[in-house]
Amino acid sequence: MTGQNRGGGPRPSRRRGQGELEGQVLAALREAPGPVNTAWVQERLGGDLAYTTVITILTRLHVKGAVSRERAGRSFAWTPTADEAGLAALRMRKVLDAETNREAVLASFVTALPPGDEQLLRDLLAQAAEEGEG
Repeated sequence: MTGQNRGGGPRPSRRRGQGELEGQVLAALREAPGPVNTAWVQERLGGDLAYTTVITILTRLHVKGAVSRERAGRSFAWTPTADEAGLAALRMRKVLDAETNREAVLASFVTALPPGDEQLLRDLLAQAAEEGEG
């Protein structure tokens, strides 16, 4: 019975990891020639996802600030405002914002970084400080 479930129908596709679908939607939007509708995104993702699932992901990305939307008739046209790195940064910020002791969370995060990442973070902070001065 390879490829079928006990009921004889096709097996459901594997579950995607948390954030994986959002990343795929953002990747599709970055390939778009401009603002696109939900059906365009659904088609680029292979069409195996329900339209309602795609609209839910797009709406969640909009709430996170990772996509913008504009009215296009009775629907919306979607445009990416963040890439996958930007989306990850938004998630990190959301987690940090939910904590009561930001300093402790940041200190724990920084002390757990491997030396190369710690130096990268120091370099990025120095760069941001220089840009803020100029």
